Amino acid sequence: MKRVITVQDISCVGKCSLSVALPVISALGVEAAALPTALLSTHTAFREFTYKELTQEIDPISRVFRRLKIGFDAIYTGYLGSIEQMDAIEQFVEQFKTDETALIIDPVLGDHGRLYKGFSSATVERMAKFINGADLIVPNLTEAAFMLGIPFTYDYDEEYIKDILKRLCALGAKRAALTGISFEPKKIGFYYYDSVSDEFSSYFNEKLMGTYLGTGDIFASTVTGSYIKGLSYFEALKLATDFSLECIKKTALDPDAREYGVNFEEALPMLVRRINK
Repeated sequence: MKRVITVQDISCVGKCSLSVALPVISALGVEAAALPTALLSTHTAFREFTYKELTQEIDPISRVFRRLKIGFDAIYTGYLGSIEQMDAIEQFVEQFKTDETALIIDPVLGDHGRLYKGFSSATVERMAKFINGADLIVPNLTEAAFMLGIPFTYDYDEEYIKDILKRLCALGAKRAALTGISFEPKKIGFYYYDSVSDEFSSYFNEKLMGTYLGTGDIFASTVTGSYIKGLSYFEALKLATDFSLECIKKTALDPDAREYGVNFEEALPMLVRRINK
């Protein structure tokens, strides 16, 4: 069985980061290993939460992995809360990435034109360097704009998106997929650029109204697990788009749905069926 290690925080309650990545990757038939970067009581959308940074544990864990000769078919990074964490994870990647190891980075920085709490221009600058060497990055348009140092806008066309993707790959990523792209009111999806083949592609599905927390983590986890399971990057991105929509639909039908995350658990059967086709 192939193994992915996912590097991000874990919340005791709240559907995001490792709480999403571990079950989604496992459902895809891939072993899900974890390198927690922080421990939270609840994720940061709750009005109260505790936060314990675990950056100091990364090197000791890495040493044990090396002594046990544990390897990974993919390294997938999500939310990284500080420059120091990015420094530590960069060292981890240098130690464990081989020519056969995929490096997939979700450069979590912000959304809707704003940075997340606690992030600064220095964080953005470090992330723009951190993505160098990635096999695939999956930023949203906000994160792409910040890393490129350009104004965020909702007013874009295909040529603008293609230019953004090329500029992201110029930072050192081999492939980039911009998520949350929409050219018409009822459709949303991604635009993808493979700098290795110099090819663009895109895919769109139904757009539902509302804001749903955690869908970015669901998307990135699905891409990673399904690529390691054997899909191409483009097919993995398509499956992630469809699964994210299914998760939102399940949540929208639930009168008791909670605001801290989508009902991805109820959508897992669809994911299993699709990956085993």
